[in-house]
This record gives sequence, C-alpha cells and structure tokens, in this order.
Amino acid sequence: MRALHPHHVLHRPLGPQAHADDPERGQCPVPALSHHGHQRPMLLQTATLLGVLVLGFGYFWLLVPSPEARLQQLGLFCSTFTISMYLSPLADLAKVIQTKSTQRLSFSLTIATLLTSASWTLYGFQLRDPYIMVPNLPGILTSFIRLWLFWKYSQGRDRNYPLLQT
Repeated sequence: MRALHPHHVLHRPLGPQAHADDPERGQCPVPALSHHGHQRPMLLQTATLLGVLVLGFGYFWLLVPSPEARLQQLGLFCSTFTISMYLSPLADLAKVIQTKSTQRLSFSLTIATLLTSASWTLYGFQLRDPYIMVPNLPGILTSFIRLWLFWKYSQGRDRNYPLLQT
C-alpha cells in the first residue's frame, strides 16, 4: 500500500490517464489545497458565534421569566440570525463584480434560497407573524440580486482563481 503525505488526497482520474500512476488501483496523489492558514480564524469565528448563540438561549431561559416575553425576544433573536444568514452570500459580491464571474456563487443554492424564503414569507403572511415574514424577506431580495449577477456575468472561469488541473 502506498504511503500518503498529509498534503495529498486520493482521487480517480478520468480518461486515458486514469491508470497512469497506479494501474492496479487507478489512483494517484494530488496536492490538496492548503487552507491551514485560514483555519484558525474560521474556527475562532465559528466558536464565537456558537458562544453568542448559547449565551442568547441561556439569557432567554434563565433571565426572562415571562413565557410571553421570552417568546417575543427569542423570535427577535432568531430573526437576526436568519437575516444574517441570508445576507452572508453578499460578502462575495465585490469579488464577483471585480472578476466579472459568478463562479464563486451557487446557482442551485440561489434558487433553493428564493423558493424557501418565498414559501416561509407567504406562510408568515398567512399567519400574520412578523417573526416568520420579516427575516425571510432578505432571502428573497438577496436571491434576486444573485440571479441578476448570474444574468449579468457568466459562471465562466475566474481569472484570479484558476481551476485545479489534474
């Protein structure tokens, strides 16, 4: 069995080169993209957000005695997280415009977000529940912005980030 360096992954290439490096197994090592430098800040950011979530729920269950007030404040808390989730894909907006490529955006996720947000907004409208309606409106808006970007720019190759060639 072949030993692998930690910075390599196994894959099965397609085409005539499929068995070039290892005819028995059809696999060859390919350098993996290294994200070790970006891992620590991402883990810290995730841990911080989870901490905020745990502190928020702790606050609601321990310090807000009234069930009605707890429900109102919890709805506002959850709405804030939902809105931030829908706005997060727009962080790549400047890069999409700069590169004139939507390669970093997911078309299927954009459609799923639009359909899900519209469904929840209509459901919240039927219930007259602002905690369902309001947080899902940004999902509809950001989906239309991303659809416009798909229309304006092709999903072609990003000049600054070439695809990994095997």
